[in-house]
Amino acid sequence: MRGNLRFLIALAMAAFSFATYYCNRSTNEVTGEVQHVAMSADQEIALGLQAAPQMAQQYGGIHPDRAAGAAVQRIGEQIVRSTKASQTPYKFQFHLLADENTINAFALPGGQVFITAGLLKKLGSEGEVAGVLAHEIGHVVARHSAEQVAKSQLTQGLTGAAAIASFDPDRPGTIANAAVAAMISKLLTLRYGRQDELEADKLAVDFTPQAGYDPRSMIKVMQVLQQEGGSSSPPEFLSTHPNPGNRIQELQKDIAADFPNGLPAGLKQ
Repeated sequence: MRGNLRFLIALAMAAFSFATYYCNRSTNEVTGEVQHVAMSADQEIALGLQAAPQMAQQYGGIHPDRAAGAAVQRIGEQIVRSTKASQTPYKFQFHLLADENTINAFALPGGQVFITAGLLKKLGSEGEVAGVLAHEIGHVVARHSAEQVAKSQLTQGLTGAAAIASFDPDRPGTIANAAVAAMISKLLTLRYGRQDELEADKLAVDFTPQAGYDPRSMIKVMQVLQQEGGSSSPPEFLSTHPNPGNRIQELQKDIAADFPNGLPAGLKQ
């Protein structure tokens, strides 16, 4: 009797999780994709603003070099101003973090974009900085954070349902099943993250030429990351990202598809 009740509760939890996820659908105004998202744009903006100070503090706060920070802001604003990102409700701000050792860049939902001093000093040109920032802008306009929240809620709900259905107080070994379910949930989240990275790369290829930058600079960024990834402590930027070598191949395909007759002249590298 107790087993049947647990199964019914688990089934109801799983059904609710699926229904909540699949009923929250919207079409992305930049990518044109139909997405499952759990937040409005205003909620994304509010969440990003709330989380920004804490995230900055994890990397030593904002870098004291105001001129370098202003340059990052200028490049980011140029990309937003020149692309569809300017037509979204997101309020973009670009921050240079003080951490000189960590190689990373990331975006919070709603338009808070960060790059560490550790990554910035590895980049050899303004075009490379633009490529990194355009990639992060791509995450924001593609609403990857909102998608991840919705996917996380779905997988957490299904993991909880699996734990309830499999747990048997008379058979403690069944707890291991819940751990396996949690591991699968984590792997699914990682896979989604890698897909998001490739889409953000594609958006960077679209955005950089519109802002006057050569999209091939993104390939140079990948080469830098590839070199750093060979060390004993790979860049944090690579933690959930596809292999840089694979990303270079995809970037080359994207550039060739966007510019079959060659890139326009005068793009800044």
